[in-house]
Amino acid sequence: MNQLALLFLAGVLAGFALIVVTDLAAAFLTSTAVINFLIAAGAIAVIVFALAIIFLALKALFNNVTR
Repeated sequence: MNQLALLFLAGVLAGFALIVVTDLAAAFLTSTAVINFLIAAGAIAVIVFALAIIFLALKALFNNVTR
């Protein structure tokens, strides 16, 4: 389960990287639709993987409490 949490953490970091890179590359990309799509995809990735990490943490917490 530790590897799964690290994978989700990598997904969160990749989402943040996608948001930052699109902000930096906005001067080079002429299409605002592409930039907005990439920012939205990065934000969705951050939210989804953050919720998955929180779920794993709560599952581990309540699993240890019941034992």
